[in-house]
Amino acid sequence: MNTEEIMKLALDMAGFNHVPADSEIYVKGEGIKKILFGVDIDSSDLYYAKANGYDAVIAHHPQANIIDSYKVFEDQVAIMKKFGVPEEAAKKAIEEKIEMLRITAVSRNYDDTISVARMLNMPFLNIHQPLDEIGRRLMQEKVDEVCKNENALVKDVVNALSSFEEMKAARTRVEVLVGDENVRAGKTIVAHGAYTNGGYDVANTCFEYGIDTVVYIHIGYPDYVRLKKENKGNLIISGHIAGDSVGINPFIDKLRERGVEVTTIKGIIG
Repeated sequence: MNTEEIMKLALDMAGFNHVPADSEIYVKGEGIKKILFGVDIDSSDLYYAKANGYDAVIAHHPQANIIDSYKVFEDQVAIMKKFGVPEEAAKKAIEEKIEMLRITAVSRNYDDTISVARMLNMPFLNIHQPLDEIGRRLMQEKVDEVCKNENALVKDVVNALSSFEEMKAARTRVEVLVGDENVRAGKTIVAHGAYTNGGYDVANTCFEYGIDTVVYIHIGYPDYVRLKKENKGNLIISGHIAGDSVGINPFIDKLRERGVEVTTIKGIIG
C-alpha cells in the first residue's frame, strides 16, 4: 500500500469523501508493508521506526495540521442536529470553544515531529476524525440497541459501553460523571468524532433540547463542575484512550487483512 491508499481506506470506512482538517499525509510513501501506529507519535518513535525496519508511521492525533484542526469541531453541529437540536442553537453552542481552539492552536510548534519525519524520509501520516467517526458509530449503535427498551437506565448504557473489549482492557472505566445511573437513559447521544469533546456548552444545549444522556470520551474539569452543579441531565465518560481505540482497531483490522503488518504503541488498546 501507499500512504494515499491508507488514508483512503480510513475515509471509505468512515463514509467520508474528503480528508478532514485534522488528518493529513505529511511524508508520502510507497510499498508500505510494516507500520508503527500510535495514538500519539513523537520524534523518538520515528527514530525507532527507522531503526527497526518500519515502512511508515501513523499517528491518531493531529500533528502539523493542529493549526487548522479546530475546523472539525464545527461537525458538532451536525451531530447535535441528528438528535433534534435546532441548527442555530447548535451553532451557538460551539461558538466560544471553536474560537478558543483557533486562538490556542497558533501557539503550537506545528513542525516539531514533522521535520524529523522529513529528515528521516519516514512516511508519516495522521488519521483523526475518520477513525473517531468509526468509533462514534459503533458506540452509538451499542447505545441505540440498549435504548430500544424505553425503560433502559443510565447504568444499562454504561454496561453496554463497558462491553467493548477496549473498555474492558483499559485502565479507565466508563462512568457517570453527572446525573444518576439509576434513572432512565432516555434519548442518548454519543457526542464524539468532531475533533474534541463539546465541553459544557454542547452538553448543556443537548440537555436543554430534550437529550437526556450525553456520552463523551473525556471532558475538562471546569466544564464538568458546571454541569455537575446544574445537574440538568446525565453525562457518561468512556475514557479517552479506550474511546479512541474503539475506532482505531477496526481500521487496523482492515490494514492487516490487506497483508500489512501493524505494531501498535502509545495508547492503542486491543
